[in-house]
Formats: sequence, structure tokens, C-alpha cells
Amino acid sequence: MVGEGSCVAHLPAAIRPITRAEGYAAQRALEAYTTQALFGWKIAATSVAGQQHIHVDGPLAGRLLAERCFSSGATVSLKGNRMLVAEGEFAFRMACDLSPRAAAYTPAEVLAAVATLHPAIEIPNSRFCPFEEAGAAQLIADNACADYFVLGAAVPEIWRSLDLAAHPVIGIDARGVRHVGEGRNVLGGPAIALAWLVNELSGLGITLAAGQVVTTGTCFKPFAVAPGERVAVDFGALGRIEIRFAA
Repeated sequence: MVGEGSCVAHLPAAIRPITRAEGYAAQRALEAYTTQALFGWKIAATSVAGQQHIHVDGPLAGRLLAERCFSSGATVSLKGNRMLVAEGEFAFRMACDLSPRAAAYTPAEVLAAVATLHPAIEIPNSRFCPFEEAGAAQLIADNACADYFVLGAAVPEIWRSLDLAAHPVIGIDARGVRHVGEGRNVLGGPAIALAWLVNELSGLGITLAAGQVVTTGTCFKPFAVAPGERVAVDFGALGRIEIRFAA
């Protein structure tokens, strides 16, 4: 059994998922190991560069577990983390259920089902090393590299009148270096990414439930983090969010 902080190159052949569907079936088992309601969902590999980096041909969905989710300003440990990067993301909390259906959901439909928009930081990790060689099915089984997630306060309702695809998102590392990105770096825009997630779940027979949060992928190239550091992501008029790492 893989212990905390350890990793494997791949799963044993007898239980190794080969298809995306098999990966999602393995991922679903994670919910048996949490005592809390599912916090929400994440999307990995929302840019061509990100997909090329981990050798996949499209985005991957993962579950956000409540035990791994925090508020802005939280302090978390990087013990056992091998990726050691921070990502700045747009996250949506849903107002109503979006159930599986035959027709694809449009970005306009999914935005109409959103309650609030939030700034967010994701600190991903993987049980595979090197994770870049694990492949889509195993990475999906590995919860799409989900680990820590930090959710900021809901932003003002003006966000609905903004072009989120063009909205700048700036990561600020512990040395003060600014890592600049924008919303269009996630599949062309956060609303497009949200619709992708809803349709991915729909194809799996899963309802995106009211109250759940969807974080839509990093808007800038992930930057390096280390124990003892504090980093931030600035969303301009939509707020700022921070995370601290235990020394």
C-alpha cells in the first residue's frame, strides 16, 4: 500500500485503468474515504501547454474533498507534495443542480445556474512519479492531481457584466515576482471550462449539485512554491487571495 508522501510510477497492471471511464470509476471510490459532502470539482489540463506537459489529449475532471479545502489566508503543509506549484483559478459555486442529459449544456446555461464567483488557488499533487508519464486514465484515477484548494470570498455581482476570458489574473510568488495570465487560458474562458466540466459529468451520469464549487483551471503557468512561503493571486476588481505554507 502506498503510504502518505510516497509515490509509484504506475498502478499494478491488474488494477491499472486504461480508459478515461475506468479512471473515473476508480476516482469515484475516493468518496468512500471522506465523511463530508463533496465540496466540488476541479479541471486539470485546461491549456494546450498543460496537456502537452502531462501527455494527455484533453482536460481531466477531479473531485474537491472538503477536508482539503480552505479559506484565504490558511496555512497548509507541503509535506509529501512533489509538484510544489501554485495555480490561480476562477471558481463558481452552483445555485441549482445540473443533471445529466443528452444535449450538451452551453456556457450561457451553466452561467445561469451559478450562484457566486470566487477567486481561488489550487495546490496540486500526484501519487505518480513522474506524474508527467502516468497518462490520462491513471491521472484521472489520481483525482486529476487534486490536493489543497483555497476558496476566496464571493466577488461582487458585477462579474456577470465582465469578460472573464479577458480578465487578468496575477500570481505573486514569495519573491514578489508577478506571473501574469488571463481567463482565456482555461479552454478559452472560465464559462467555457465550466460548461466542459458539466458536460463531462453529464456523460458520466453525474449531477453537478447545488452548493458545489467548480474551479476551472489555472489562468497562468503554475509557479514554484516552498515551505515557509506566502503567495497570493490578484484578480484586480474581483479580489485577492493568499495561502501560507508551513515552514
